[in-house]
Amino acid sequence: MTQKKREVSLKDIADELGTSISTVSRALKNSTEISESMKDKIKTLARERNYRPNPFAVNLLKNSPRIIGIIVPDIVTHFFASIISGINDTARTNSYSVIISSSNESYDNEKRIIEDFLSIRVEGIIACVSQQTKDFSHYENLYNNNIPLVFYDRVFDNGLIPCVVSDNADSAYMATNHLIENGAKRIAFIGGANHIDIVKERKHGYLQSLRDNNFKIEPKLVVCNHLGYNEGYAATHKLLSLRQPPDAILAMNDSLAFGAMKAIKDLRLSIPDDVSIIGYTDEQHSLYVEPALTAVTHQTYKMGNEVCKLLLNYINGDRSGKKIIIPSILSVRDSSVKKNNI
Repeated sequence: MTQKKREVSLKDIADELGTSISTVSRALKNSTEISESMKDKIKTLARERNYRPNPFAVNLLKNSPRIIGIIVPDIVTHFFASIISGINDTARTNSYSVIISSSNESYDNEKRIIEDFLSIRVEGIIACVSQQTKDFSHYENLYNNNIPLVFYDRVFDNGLIPCVVSDNADSAYMATNHLIENGAKRIAFIGGANHIDIVKERKHGYLQSLRDNNFKIEPKLVVCNHLGYNEGYAATHKLLSLRQPPDAILAMNDSLAFGAMKAIKDLRLSIPDDVSIIGYTDEQHSLYVEPALTAVTHQTYKMGNEVCKLLLNYINGDRSGKKIIIPSILSVRDSSVKKNNI
């Protein structure tokens, strides 16, 4: 992590060029009162020093709406919609408006969204990292330039930037233990790309449960590619075609879980007696499928409340890098309790 830099001010530019703050300000606004040569000098230096107007001060001066930018990987899922609802309600209570933009799981989109947010002078950014993101320099630049930034769910956890996460390892450990307690002998794990923090953490919890229960660790029972319905379907077909297929699956998000359930049914196998399954999803969606899905349930609305509070604290000067872990709940339903084990 590079050392945090002080934000460049109008005074810094003015001092370096030996002119006044008002001249710099007018030049950056293309005032006709300033000569073209001086405007060129000032704008060139502003770019070199990575000068950005202070959005907080600008909004106060212009009496503009106070705006927070939210980056979401997938705006259509209920998981993220519920988090956004929590953010929005907390923002409104504190006289802020929100702008929501979806990266569609794209690193390039994520970078463009940040530039768009900065250009409209949001006061701070709340972000969930895309599946493609491996380079976090665009977020480091925000931090180094004093732009208020907090993360939720999938995070860039460098210990300096505030974030709100779920208890990923503990919840996967709890879910795997439940499958074992209900008679599962060979438990598979379906996850996303291995560089994503929540994938690593939930896989760790799954593996630790197997170790603690003296189960053999079998790499072929772990399939980690992409967080999506089609990937859940394909991974389950692959797992159930093994010479010794699993009799239980832990799928680490809702899309993977629903894809897995469809694959099991297409193979004319029974849930849970042939293959029991646990997913990660919300109360409502767990009841839409047959059988009802045992699931690790996130307190998504609370996550949204808490991450918005962190950002507002950050804007008001609290930059302690606080990390909040929201506990999950294992909601047991029909998909994980084998009838022959009752």
